Amino acid sequence: MNAQRGIPSSHQNAFRLYGPQFQNKPAELYRQMRTDYGPVAPVLLDGDIPAWLVIGYREVTHVLNHPETFARSSRRWNAWDLVPENWPLYPMVTRTPNILYSEGEEHRRRATAISDALSGADQHEVRQYAVQAADRLIDGFCAASRADLRADYASRLPAIVLGRLYGLDQKHAEVLAEAMTTMIDSGPDAVKAQQFLLQTMGTLVAERRKQPGPDVVSRLVHHPAKLRDEELIPDLVVILGGGHQPTTEWLGNTLRLMLTDDRFAASLTGARSSVREALNEVLWEDTPTQIYLGRYAAHDVELGGQLIRRGDLVLLGLAGANSDPQINPGPECRMSQGNQAYLSFSHGEHRCPYPAPELAEIIVTAGIEVLLDRLPDVELAVPVDELRWRPSPWMRGLVALPVVFTPVPPIGGQ
Repeated sequence: MNAQRGIPSSHQNAFRLYGPQFQNKPAELYRQMRTDYGPVAPVLLDGDIPAWLVIGYREVTHVLNHPETFARSSRRWNAWDLVPENWPLYPMVTRTPNILYSEGEEHRRRATAISDALSGADQHEVRQYAVQAADRLIDGFCAASRADLRADYASRLPAIVLGRLYGLDQKHAEVLAEAMTTMIDSGPDAVKAQQFLLQTMGTLVAERRKQPGPDVVSRLVHHPAKLRDEELIPDLVVILGGGHQPTTEWLGNTLRLMLTDDRFAASLTGARSSVREALNEVLWEDTPTQIYLGRYAAHDVELGGQLIRRGDLVLLGLAGANSDPQINPGPECRMSQGNQAYLSFSHGEHRCPYPAPELAEIIVTAGIEVLLDRLPDVELAVPVDELRWRPSPWMRGLVALPVVFTPVPPIGGQ
């Protein structure tokens, strides 16, 4: 251990998961990690907090398939003494008793309740509402000649639809989505945003206990699992973040791909088959959740040639694993074969609950198809190399997606 900096000797030459290189060119960083260390690399989080990043496909699936060795609860972490007060990443490792950090039977009980609550959503109705919401959002900027598809569309559409599933109006849903973005970007206001989300969900749970409705929150509150408020409140924050953030970036990253890659130009002239191909391509190359935090070694263990000590933090490099040359055949082969073996929705008992990926795909597909129907000549307003990525170490998404198009009148009446 380096006493001066608090960095263990195993991490003296570790890669930092912050700064311009990681933010703008993570794929290059993953390739360099793979060259220097193989499938498991030492990394430093904000504040030079040590962790291990798993970027090998087989190694990630091994971690996810062995929860007895790579446990979920952050109570096991051996570096709590290194975490400074108001650490911006604290909300992502907090010992709040939510489903992300639960284990064993407790996790299965809560995961079943969440899956049941989500399954109660009618997918046809979700599709219909997503189309209506997309039209309303486009009406807000279609008469102009330009828009920011990140701020005006991609971040708002999932928030509105998920808010509907929670029984919220559009205004409240978008306020919560903004707070979720602030928390996950892990900036100076991250802790404050987390507190706001927990307080808001507490109020919502109390309301649904008194007056249930046909929504996800009510189904979860009154589920036979009989979840307590201290379980419900943080789990509702997790569901919201797990629904809004990846769906927003899946939509935004797919629009970026279709506006900048000639392979998908057909979609802009009405060929819907390539929309599905673009969605698949993004999950391989610019997956919304690039790093999933985290797992904690239950005992000393060797992984990918590295000695992981008991209590070490292990980060799941989903984006790195998707780019593992041992399993990634390249975009042309994937498009011809429809390869969907990506780890974008994780794997194992802690993967995204059913039917969350299906609901996300419904929202994203509707968002793309409605936009291209309404604004068929939309194009990027700046050179592609001027686009900037979010500072979040966890999510892969643009700060802005400026576009230009021929103005069209609003359709209204939705």
